[in-house]
Amino acid sequence: MVGSAYRKTGKRVVLVPLGRDIHAGHLALVQAARRVRGGVVVVAVEPDTDIAALKDVDVVWRYGAQSQRTRILAPDRGMEDVSAELTRIVALTCALGSSDVVMGEKDYELLVATQQAFTDLNIGARVQGVPPVRMPDGVVMSLRNAGVDPAAREQASALSAALTAGAYAAESGAEEVVRVAREVLDAAGVEPEYVELRGRDLQEPPAEGEARLFVAATIGGVRLTDNAGVPLGIGFKNLDQQE
Repeated sequence: MVGSAYRKTGKRVVLVPLGRDIHAGHLALVQAARRVRGGVVVVAVEPDTDIAALKDVDVVWRYGAQSQRTRILAPDRGMEDVSAELTRIVALTCALGSSDVVMGEKDYELLVATQQAFTDLNIGARVQGVPPVRMPDGVVMSLRNAGVDPAAREQASALSAALTAGAYAAESGAEEVVRVAREVLDAAGVEPEYVELRGRDLQEPPAEGEARLFVAATIGGVRLTDNAGVPLGIGFKNLDQQE
């Protein structure tokens, strides 16, 4: 197997699990993987993926879309169900014997669930999160988001605007963060499926410290999700004082 062959040489095996239709967000994950010292970058893609855009990759692994008899159930936190994708990533990681797995923070719930699964199952791989690539209007780069009708783009951009506004209200506490985010969505005529503020581990947010703001809404017939970090109870202008 590719992973064991490289590990015998003392190299780190860095897995970048992707799907189909490579875009700029995926390329950012590959670049982050390339920065792992002494790492061999292995990109896992579905068999029919066009890989022409992939650069600086050591190995492209076209994994089979075979059904999994075993399914890892991620905790139900009332937002996204990531169990199927979590099962896929754990299976790929174990099959490859990865030392590192690079994932996008766009799917933050999946990122956290993956790290927790690795810990619980004693899988010795490290999860590294990479900030999402955004289009000029603030919408996160993804296959799903690219499918939003041009007439609905302004509403779609309201999600990132709501996250930004909410994050900048961090100094005033959790309730104000959520209120401000909802206010921005309401002004844009967006009815959110949820606006949630959680701790870094997706539990209750701290009174002061790092938190995460999540939003989901269906716009132009496409269900969109987004999230952003929030220095809760601190505020961006006071971050230097916390270091």
